[in-house]
Amino acid sequence: MSHPIGPLDHAFTAPIGVEVKGETWACVEMPGSADFFGTGKAVRVDAEVDGVALENVGLMVTGTGGHMLSLNAKVRKQLGKDVGDQVEVRLTRRRT
Repeated sequence: MSHPIGPLDHAFTAPIGVEVKGETWACVEMPGSADFFGTGKAVRVDAEVDGVALENVGLMVTGTGGHMLSLNAKVRKQLGKDVGDQVEVRLTRRRT
């Protein structure tokens, strides 16, 4: 199932924290993302995390065939959440 550029409506819940090269990064991993997007390369999207809008952000590749959304300190502060906490992510648009 490959999603073209344009509107999306895909939601998932995941914990903040992705293991990358022996470190835990403040990111959220999207399950099944390579199949969903039809690519193992980075993808740009509009997203909402627990209702906080993030426009034109990159889903980076995890190195294990998936994609992850980075949540910087400012966003985590807005959310009142940190590594280990669950968040609801909604992807609303795929960009170029």
